[in-house]
Amino acid sequence: MIRISKILLIATLVFTACSTEDDGPGTDGGGETTSFDRGAMLENWADNIIVPAFSNFKSSTQQLEDLTLAFTAEPTEENLLALRSQFESSYIDFQTVAMFDLGKAEELSYRRFLNTYPLAASEVENKIASGTYNLELPSSFKEQGFPALDYLLYGIGETNAEIVGKYSSENYRNYLLDVSKRINALTAEVNASWQGDYKDTFVSNTSSSSTGSVDKLTNKYIMYFETFLRSGKIGYPSGVFTGTPSPINVEAYYSNDLSKELYMKALESTLNFFNGRSFNGGQTGKSFKQYLEFLERGDIATDINNQFNGIMSQATNLNASLKSQVETNNTVMLAAYDELQKAVVLLKLDMVQALSISINYVDSDGD
Repeated sequence: MIRISKILLIATLVFTACSTEDDGPGTDGGGETTSFDRGAMLENWADNIIVPAFSNFKSSTQQLEDLTLAFTAEPTEENLLALRSQFESSYIDFQTVAMFDLGKAEELSYRRFLNTYPLAASEVENKIASGTYNLELPSSFKEQGFPALDYLLYGIGETNAEIVGKYSSENYRNYLLDVSKRINALTAEVNASWQGDYKDTFVSNTSSSSTGSVDKLTNKYIMYFETFLRSGKIGYPSGVFTGTPSPINVEAYYSNDLSKELYMKALESTLNFFNGRSFNGGQTGKSFKQYLEFLERGDIATDINNQFNGIMSQATNLNASLKSQVETNNTVMLAAYDELQKAVVLLKLDMVQALSISINYVDSDGD
């Protein structure tokens, strides 16, 4: 009987432990909360990082549309240079929101419409020539967004004068303006959703299940880092998956000297999010880092921060043009990929295991 009682006691303890969420409500017996406050982390993510980032980006895309209107109304070299400057600023700002593929952004395929590259330049030219196109179709992912602006502002002529000359054509003017307007319109939809009811829905969903906001955004965050930052910005151009370097796969291929800056901004944004740093950089709040420290796995948080520092240190060796880097010394690009891959292991294996979060996306690269 004593043996049976012990077995029942152990079973009861195991059941109790398994049925109590590690991060759910709990006390130490004296009324003090002993669980990590997931709700506070979601509030910090929403109020101090995501909402301000989208609000800033919406202002940026509005300026982009306004300057596109000015250029198409009066195609001059001066207006071209002003539009290029805003294009570069907006593309950099996009790196601060690209990881947040949730809610309206996921519903609209927002990231795919805004930044699928390499661009199908020949299809863009066909659409311009015909004057007939529908940028709302998924088949047009590779014919619009920032990659299309990159081509239309830098890639359709050898000189600024030659590029401006192309815009004597109404079809060129219309396509450029339609691409810019669509970037702004989609951003307005996503921004409005975060400014509206979606933020409260996101923050209130504190469940530790796969449908909870923490688990969903963790998956989105790691997927972005692995698939779009590691593979998209570095892996595919360097040919790490094929053994053959492919410069055409570089982000901002036509503007040439922008690609490294986009890469660095994406790194900075993902690092700041990990540490819970606000969009304006003025404060830090509950985050993956604090969550790990709460679980007494601060060693993982330290390793992740150290690895990000290693990635950024290695990036100082990269050319301002990743296209040129691939073409002249691809070894540095391959080294960048190796450093990024170390961070993938820390985030996708060590961190999620400590947080008891399951990865529910499939990495098509198989690594």
